[in-house]
This record gives sequence, C-alpha cells and structure tokens, in this order.
Amino acid sequence: MSEPTRREVLTAAALVGTGGLASAARQKSPIAAENDKEGSTDWQLTYVKFDAKAKYRQSLIEGYWTRTSVAAGEKIGFCVSTEPASAFTIDIYRLGYYGGTGGRLMKTLGPFEGKPQPVPPVGEKRLRECQWEPVIVLEIPKDWVSGVYLAKLSAKKHRYQNYCTFIVRDDRKADVLFQCSTNTWQAYNKWPETHSLYDNDRPDKKPLISGVQVSFDRPYARYPQVTDNPLSLGSGEFLLFEFPFSHWLEQQGYDLTYCSNEDVHNSLDTITRCKAFLSVGHDEYWSRTQYDHCMEAVKRGVNFGFFSGNSCCFVTPFSPSSTKVPNRILERMGRYGGIRPGEEKWMVDLPLEAPNESTLIGAQTVTPFNGSGDWICTKPEHWMFAETGMKKGDAIPGLVGWEFHGDPARIPGLEVVAAGKTTNGGEADSHYEATIYPGPKGNTVFNASTIFWAQGLSSPPGHWLPFVHNGRPHGPDKRVQQITKNLLARWIGA
Repeated sequence: MSEPTRREVLTAAALVGTGGLASAARQKSPIAAENDKEGSTDWQLTYVKFDAKAKYRQSLIEGYWTRTSVAAGEKIGFCVSTEPASAFTIDIYRLGYYGGTGGRLMKTLGPFEGKPQPVPPVGEKRLRECQWEPVIVLEIPKDWVSGVYLAKLSAKKHRYQNYCTFIVRDDRKADVLFQCSTNTWQAYNKWPETHSLYDNDRPDKKPLISGVQVSFDRPYARYPQVTDNPLSLGSGEFLLFEFPFSHWLEQQGYDLTYCSNEDVHNSLDTITRCKAFLSVGHDEYWSRTQYDHCMEAVKRGVNFGFFSGNSCCFVTPFSPSSTKVPNRILERMGRYGGIRPGEEKWMVDLPLEAPNESTLIGAQTVTPFNGSGDWICTKPEHWMFAETGMKKGDAIPGLVGWEFHGDPARIPGLEVVAAGKTTNGGEADSHYEATIYPGPKGNTVFNASTIFWAQGLSSPPGHWLPFVHNGRPHGPDKRVQQITKNLLARWIGA
C-alpha cells in the first residue's frame, strides 16, 4: 500500500481533525479503492418462487460452488440445476458499500443451457450430497479483491432467480479480518427438504445431537428461522446477519479482508496476519482446530471482537466429500465445555470434549438460549463508551437477541461492560453479559453478547430487520457505531 501524499493528509486532517492521517491511509486500502468504483442495486433478487411441497427450496433454478472460499488465480466450479430445463445467465457481484448500492457487477457468464440435475438420495447420517456437473469452472481474476461474492442466477424460460455465495480470500497483511460464519450457514441449511443438522429420525426428536451430517455440496435453501426474507435465498445467513457489518466497515474505509470458518481451521496465518479478528452474527459451529488457532492468535497479540452470539458453541469436525475433497462435510460432535445442566432436554450423544468457549470469548452461550432484550450499559467510564454519551443504565432497545453470551469466565482483568435480562415471550427469562478482557500483548478480546450487533451499524439494500421472541433491534444506532469505532481504533491504531 502506497503512502498518502501530503495533500491527501492535509485534506483528510482538515476534514476529520487528528484522525486525518489514519483516515487518509485507510483510503489507500484495496477495499477503499474497490468501493470507489461504480456499484448497482441490480445484485438483488427480484423474483423468487418456492416449491409447494419442499417449502424451503426453489428447484426452478438453484446451484452451488465447489469451494467455500477461493483466492485470486484459483479455480472454482459452479454447479446449476434448472427444473424444467432452461437457459440461464450468471451475474457475479461483489458485496460492499459502493456508494450505498451494496454491490458491484464483476462478471456476467452465459447464457448456458441448463438441465435438471439429480437430487441425491438420503445417505448415511441423513447426508444429502450433490455431485452435479459444473456448468463452468471459473478462474478468479487477479484483480478481484477479497470479499463476499454473490452469483445471481436468472432463468430465461421463466423469470425466477436464485443466489450462490462464495468468498474470495487473500493472504496479505490487513488491519481487520472479517470471518464469515460459513459453518453455521450450512448447519441450518435444510436443502432439499428437512436436511439440516437440526433434523433427525430419532424418536426423542432432540435437535442437538451427533449422527447427522450436512454437505457444502448442495444449494442453500431458504433460511428457516428468526427472520423470513425469501429474497435472501441462496445466500446462507450472510445477508441476514453479517452484511450490515460488512457494508458499514467498507463505507468507513477500513483495511479489511474476508475469510470463511474453514480458512481459520486451515491456517493460523489466516488470523495472525491481521491486527483484529471479527466474529459476526451467528457463529455457532467451530472445529476444534479453529478454536485452537484463535486461542493461539490471542496469545500472539491479535485483538478479537465477538460481535456475535451463540459463538463457538458446538464442536464440528470437517470431513472430506465422497470424492475426497477436504472439508466438505460437517457433523456436530461435541459441546464446547460439555453439556450444561438444563441443556439435556435438547442435547445428547455429543462425545467430543473441548474447552469452555468462555475461555476464548469471555462468556458462554447460556440457558435458556433464546430471547430478546435491551443492551444496557454497566460501565460507562470504559474507553469503549467514549463519545457515545451513554450513562450507567442507558439501554439500546432490542439489540440483544436472539442468542447471546453470559456467565463470564474468571479471566484476570475481565470487565462486564453491559448486562441485562432477556425473555422469549414470558415463557422463560435468561440473561447476558457483554465483556472485555486484556490479552497478553496489549491486545483485547471483546464480546458484544448478541447476534444482532450488526443490525445497529447499517441497513443496506437487500436486508431487513429480524423480529423474534416478541422483540427486534431498531436498526442503525449512533451509539453502536461509535462503540465499534472506538474498539477498532484501539485495535488497529487508527
């Protein structure tokens, strides 16, 4: 990255005072340069129709990529089925800020002659694993910067559309690493009918068990809970719970790079090349190697922000596909810290042992799991609340939900910065604690204790607010934005 010119520094300083140099430097990041390019709102789906019987699926046109993430210069296959047969096009967009439009058209592929591809039979452990023929193998252009990419599929025979989602990663040093919760996207994926990690044939119908597998080699179905946005079809959970954070970061010009859960599993270097690691939204399913890499990164001085809830809850080993491609199958095999009292009604047969997630996050998923509540300040003198105007007891309405962290770990120096109660509609109350603790090298680990933190940062195109357990967040909030700015400023030195 080139140094800012004197004119750029002086201009930035005139606009934003003492933060001018840092802001000008950030404007030279690849992400900032990318967002200067012309965007379009055409990345959004317009027409979607679901199958009458399999209500989460649209078999008219659907597809998946053969890899979760890919680097520029690498190849990725794209598998599509159309039922009935239809020609179709693929428009690939990178999501970001782009003047508020939310995306930029990167490439149009096709038209291709589509055909029906087989729905795989139910395999061992209820696995549904597609082996569709790719319609194209794409080499990622060298100038595609890291980010979340949506392929919009559009059929010619009828008007219906669908998404396929993949991540472009890089290996450069950057200020901020945005980890997409790709394991959790797949865990909740019901495609083609009832085939998520939560569906099983046991007589007791306990949803949180081992013995069920899911494959990344299949399309994403309609997201099945919390927020019903049919026009997010095929995007996993990104548009619902992560995009508002990504959109805001790119608007602010942070030096940013993206990765998947699998990338963190594959390499400790994925994390340690960056100053700050962000877990965003609903980040429930982690491999044990992923946890170990994150713990080591904290020891090495990386700052961590858990702007998420229910994070690092279940131990989810990767397995290769039936064609021996690594890391294409997930199975829930353990509960971090073991099954707690009160969780037995949902959980059983989780044999893998792993440390309590609070040893990393600062707090853990508590029981009852679900609910909503206000995010209530308990320590306004903490530096993260600078310029927010918040006083002790001040609340940000509806920001906590639908899952959260509490019961803080006994880590030296850990502070509770927000705390309160949640309810799931009067049936059962629970609680949360947002925390921050010091790492060994001047770094810190922050736990916002809510899946909904991103909802307080921005409201980009293609997104709508969740409503669950009789509560909802209100959308962008200057206090949420300022707290996030304060944390990032401390972490990256801006």
